[in-house]
Amino acid sequence: MKKFLSQIPRQFVLPLFIVGGLIVGLGAYTVYMSRAHSYLSDDPKACINCHIMTPYYQTWNHSSHAQWSTCNDCHVPQDNVISKYAFKAKDGLYHAAVFTVRKEPQAIRPRDESYEVIMNNCIRCHTQLNTEFVKTGMIDYADSQNGKGKACWDCHTQVPHSKVSSLSETPNAIVPLPASPVPDWLKERMKK
Repeated sequence: MKKFLSQIPRQFVLPLFIVGGLIVGLGAYTVYMSRAHSYLSDDPKACINCHIMTPYYQTWNHSSHAQWSTCNDCHVPQDNVISKYAFKAKDGLYHAAVFTVRKEPQAIRPRDESYEVIMNNCIRCHTQLNTEFVKTGMIDYADSQNGKGKACWDCHTQVPHSKVSSLSETPNAIVPLPASPVPDWLKERMKK
């Protein structure tokens, strides 16, 4: 560090530390206020950090899947931890970019890559039902795209988000509000 600082003209050292401190501070503040840490969990309430996801949270919460699965159980690969968090990061950054520039569609639909993940998770959770009880067998998403059968949601249109999930479908969606990012000690201080 000393060697690096000795190469910088003396009058630029203090401004460099100030600018660096501002960048680190604003970055930490942004991560804290956006509740970025909540996305590391499997808690469905993390999804409603973005208000646009409230209809999807509400329709999931009133479905039969709510007591058995979380958003990540269906929408994220479950084969290993690395692919799970890599997919969450890739998908999350895509969503953040779209929402930041206000280009979200009226009805959010999964990307092609997500459809395959969702169908694989349907198969993973319902293997026993499809192979032992009803004996319908299963196909993968690629087969359904090639016309060799149907995707799970082609028949199960109401599971778990209903057939037409969109921002206007559930205009008065009641969902738990995210906790205030203001720390309790600061709230107490502000009351005085």
